[in-house]
Amino acid sequence: MSIRLGSIEAGGTKFVCAVGDENYQIQDMISFPTTTPQATLQQAINFFSQFPDLAAISVASFGPIEIRPHSPQYGYITNTPKAGWQNVDFIGPLKTAFNLPIVWTTDVNGSAYGEFILAPEALQSLVYYTIGTGVGAGIVTNGDFAGAIGHPEAGHIRVKRHPADLDFAGICPYHGDCLEGLVSGPTFEARTGHPGKEVPLSDPVWDIMAFYVAQAALNTTLMLRPQRIIFGGGVVSEPFLQKVRSEFQILLNDYVAIGDLTQYITMPVAANNGSATIGNFALALRAVTK
Repeated sequence: MSIRLGSIEAGGTKFVCAVGDENYQIQDMISFPTTTPQATLQQAINFFSQFPDLAAISVASFGPIEIRPHSPQYGYITNTPKAGWQNVDFIGPLKTAFNLPIVWTTDVNGSAYGEFILAPEALQSLVYYTIGTGVGAGIVTNGDFAGAIGHPEAGHIRVKRHPADLDFAGICPYHGDCLEGLVSGPTFEARTGHPGKEVPLSDPVWDIMAFYVAQAALNTTLMLRPQRIIFGGGVVSEPFLQKVRSEFQILLNDYVAIGDLTQYITMPVAANNGSATIGNFALALRAVTK
């Protein structure tokens, strides 16, 4: 008998809710804008209420979130810059509506786990970065996530400034010119007055971005030594990653072995940034079968 699994990919712009089976095949899906917490969570509850045989739900949410099970705020989105969503109990309403296992993790952890499951060869470790409206990273080692007292916030690491970018203050409301403040999608408009999709790859801003992203890949390599670093999100394309690889190769300077660079720094396996849905199905299945 097939096992019905639920996935919520909770983004700051939209929610994607899906149901699928133990083979990670999507059976139904809906997306809707992220408005107020009450209205948005109710839409998710309404969707899953159509499936009385649902076995578990996994949630991959924008953050920061509280992941410590013994914390009074477990299941909350905490001090997010998303207006109206600070200190919101996300999991509480779901537990009230559904008497079943509910997995709670970050959006990038969900994507990282999806890529871990979908990898064409068995991997022990990988790091998944998303570069879009924000920047974050999920770290998977031997099937488990990094982080005990909290989840990683790799989007807010410091990077060395590009000499042609010193006048740009960065847009992170907490840190200014951290990685997210320098390479997230909205930085295109802040620098050029145009959204990223309108900025041709020949524009020097892409070289500046690649310089910063390559530093993130270098720091990840030297601290974690993963088998693969994956970059997804709306900012990322294969031509952009070619720039990142070139900068990374210069920065690494053959200090440690990483193998074929095109297989080490890659695009996601899942199409259309769908890694989190697959990851959620896998995490929900693990909650049911563990």
